[in-house]
Amino acid sequence: MPIQSINGIGNATGMMKINQSIQPTPFEAQKSFGSFLKDAIQEVNVKQIESDKMTQKLILGEDVDLHNVMITAQKASIALNATMEVRNKVIEAYQEIIRMPV
Repeated sequence: MPIQSINGIGNATGMMKINQSIQPTPFEAQKSFGSFLKDAIQEVNVKQIESDKMTQKLILGEDVDLHNVMITAQKASIALNATMEVRNKVIEAYQEIIRMPV
């Protein structure tokens, strides 16, 4: 069984240099994070609106199952609670950074 040489070990470090030069600028990273945050909040809002619509249908006596209404309401509640916890952690981290001596 012949032993094949390992080619490309030198290229691996070259690839790392290429990947390091493609990192986003701070402005691009901030825009990316901002759009991610906006999309996440929009998704929570959509879940809240969907829950409200299902609840309204149930109140008006339309053909909707109670368990589906409860599941939709619970999903919206969990999404909102998770968003609030993330917000609390971000505020807490910001306050810790502000308290750091410069």
